[in-house]
Amino acid sequence: MPHFPVNHPARPLYRAFAGLVGAYILVFGVWGLVETWGQPLFDRGSHWALGLRTNLAFSLASVAFGIVLLVGASRRGNLGHYMNLTAGVVFMVTGVAMMSVLQTSANFLNFSMSTVIVSMIFGLLLLATGLYDKVGPADHAEAERRGRNHTIASPR
Repeated sequence: MPHFPVNHPARPLYRAFAGLVGAYILVFGVWGLVETWGQPLFDRGSHWALGLRTNLAFSLASVAFGIVLLVGASRRGNLGHYMNLTAGVVFMVTGVAMMSVLQTSANFLNFSMSTVIVSMIFGLLLLATGLYDKVGPADHAEAERRGRNHTIASPR
């Protein structure tokens, strides 16, 4: 069974980080929509928003993802936990995939290396928040804490 801390004391801080990432992505997407409106969906032009290259498709996806992340960060249950874990993996996989096609015509989201780096950083942040924002009943959290502090694992 994987070890996910339950009711971690810094959970509100981690949710705030996820909310900030979601807010940045939403603002980036809206700014990108303004910059690329009227252009072809998968245009490879030189449109930049908040320091990252974009096109209309990437801006639309960013608006949707930003909204999803903000909804996940605002929920008190485990929905945000699973959303952050999933979003972290999506950002990491997208960053690696787009980096592999950066200088080809397959770069349909118009990524630049700075966009890849930001995608990887956001993926790591969201994975970290997903690992530490799990919610559970007090007895489950206590059992998890006891298992973590078992005498075998404790130094003498």
